[in-house]
Amino acid sequence: MAASQVQPSPAERQRPAHAPADHPAVPTPRIGIVLANLGTPDATDYWSMRRYLNEFLSDKRVVDYPSWKWQPLLQLIILTRRPFKSGEAYRSIWNTQQDESPLLTITREQTRKLAETLTARHGDRVLVDFCMRYGNPSTDSVLRRMQAAGCQRILFFPLYPQYASPTTATANDQAFRTLMKLKWQPALRTVPAYFEHPAYLEALANSVRETYAATETPPEVLVASYHGVPKRFLREGDPYHCQCQKTTRLLRERLGWEEGTVQTAFQSQFGPEEWVGPQTVDHVAELARQGKRHIAVISPAFASDCVETLEEINEEIRESFLAAGGEQFTYVPCLNERDDHVAALVAIAENELGGWL
Repeated sequence: MAASQVQPSPAERQRPAHAPADHPAVPTPRIGIVLANLGTPDATDYWSMRRYLNEFLSDKRVVDYPSWKWQPLLQLIILTRRPFKSGEAYRSIWNTQQDESPLLTITREQTRKLAETLTARHGDRVLVDFCMRYGNPSTDSVLRRMQAAGCQRILFFPLYPQYASPTTATANDQAFRTLMKLKWQPALRTVPAYFEHPAYLEALANSVRETYAATETPPEVLVASYHGVPKRFLREGDPYHCQCQKTTRLLRERLGWEEGTVQTAFQSQFGPEEWVGPQTVDHVAELARQGKRHIAVISPAFASDCVETLEEINEEIRESFLAAGGEQFTYVPCLNERDDHVAALVAIAENELGGWL
């Protein structure tokens, strides 16, 4: 259900029971579900990229250095150069037909399918929409629209299977910031990490089986590549690294494979401090030097294909493997709008809506 579809129509308003005759009509009480994804620039030009990167890199959950130290570097150096490089990366994967990023296209379709299933089961008392932590549609605009449509209870669903401060926490932060500004707050629940959910793991395993079945010779190693975080986050209590390692193990067990056939690595490192590793771009090159001729890479931390998967993995990391002597590189797409993925999201949502539906 697209954002514009959640606006209440006059027929959806009624005078509350036991209210006086002159009481204004109010929206019929509903339950809202908001899928929250990372974000997307509105376009690939310099200023669109700069606005997006400024919002992203100014988030204290993403870069937690003191503002007096970080902001001059960000505004005067990074944001004068980075938008050109990032814009080029986005242009290489841009959905030109709809003039938007693949992340936006895929998240919209996930939302549509989720809404279709839940409406069939629970009727129009459940509204489903999506928002972005950075860019549009903004978290604030979607939550306000949900409230205007009568949603007195909202399930906020960050699309991150593993919990991390720079992803799950910042998405939740933004939702709570909107509540802080509302006179009448809806009740809000947040969906916890779901990397152990059987339906999610089965969808992940199915995607691997289907990709492998389409290859002439199966890959020798499957690399599970997760977005990286500074190692300091692990020491400060962020469970992300541990949950990634467990996801890899659970996926391998679900596939029934031997140890060593699925390996964990991390991508998207920036800045001077030490990050969790190994780095995917280096790890795949090392696999090639070890004599591995065919590998596959999957991204279990991403619910939707985006610049980090379509450009970084399928271009930069692929090139690293081939340049080091590898011969065949297979990318396993994110779960995206697969039916089994949507079924997993439905199962998770319905479980978290316990007592509300």
